Amino acid sequence: MGNLTFIATRISAVFVAGLGFGTGSVMAQDTLNVLIANERSNTFYGMFIAEQLGYWEDVGIKVNWLSSSTTIPYVAFLSNGQADMVMFDAPQTLQAVDAGQDFKIIYEDMQFAPEAMYVAADSDITEIAQLKGQTIGLVSDRDRVIAMVALESAGMTIDDVETVVLGEGGPTLANAFIKGTVAAVAGGATELATIQGAGVAIRNITPPEVAENPANSFAIRTDRIEELRDPVQRFLLAWSKGMEAGRMDLQFSGAIMSEAVPEQWVSMDAGRQHLERAAMMLHAKLSDQRGALHPDMWTRVQPVLVTIGEISKTHDPALFLDNSFIESANQYDVEEIKADVAEWIAANQDRYNAMAQ
Repeated sequence: MGNLTFIATRISAVFVAGLGFGTGSVMAQDTLNVLIANERSNTFYGMFIAEQLGYWEDVGIKVNWLSSSTTIPYVAFLSNGQADMVMFDAPQTLQAVDAGQDFKIIYEDMQFAPEAMYVAADSDITEIAQLKGQTIGLVSDRDRVIAMVALESAGMTIDDVETVVLGEGGPTLANAFIKGTVAAVAGGATELATIQGAGVAIRNITPPEVAENPANSFAIRTDRIEELRDPVQRFLLAWSKGMEAGRMDLQFSGAIMSEAVPEQWVSMDAGRQHLERAAMMLHAKLSDQRGALHPDMWTRVQPVLVTIGEISKTHDPALFLDNSFIESANQYDVEEIKADVAEWIAANQDRYNAMAQ
């Protein structure tokens, strides 16, 4: 979805003072309630892999993944305290800043947007400019921003096209292409997988300069940073390790994800493509640290949001970025993660081999 939501953290236990978070440390367990845009998706493969490899347990975190099926505005979870940490996409972040919400971005989960404009693989349309006068399908009304940003890159506005909200169902989205009721669909990586899973081949026509942005970022309310620093640091460490592990061997990752979210693996080819895009593109690092913040990128994405009326003005990224969590989120050894992956494969050889078929 174009609408990535929140991580809610609620502390339920007292930590043993002075303990680090390396494997083998003995510590009390905290429960974190986590709410993201889609808690059952190949896009966030790392959360499932962290569970399989024991990374949440290693850092003393029990994660309660909250259902993303909510009609409550996502920013409300942050402002009313139900969410202790949140995941925003770039427009949501800047809209919240524009509205005066007091929070800090502490970790960029993706620097490439999962949201895009798709056309059928056999369509004559090869670029955004050709959509003028055409009908664009929106997976939900929240994906209107995706369409607006993509159209703006070609010098158009949303008034230059017709739009229709299609809903999230794979068959419905696929039928819109099959019946020719839409020329393109604006949606996220999960929708890409559901369309392909329903048997329709599609192409991404989103310009690279539109796709490269801080697509999903963890944020925390400013007045709760020190209260939550310790469990949030440990959460981000396990999250980072899961994301790193998932990129090391896609056959290994597929063996886990095909059981974790079987609804996205009805078509094995579509499932593999979705997972590969998530692991090798969406979660590719743009620097040597996972989660590193990129102020220049935040500066670059703002003018278009002003142009299309999503924010009232540009904002200095220094006002809402805090890089004090990045070092602890990267305190892992890549060789140890490789060994963990190899150990899992050895213990689950049948599942692993099945993914090669």
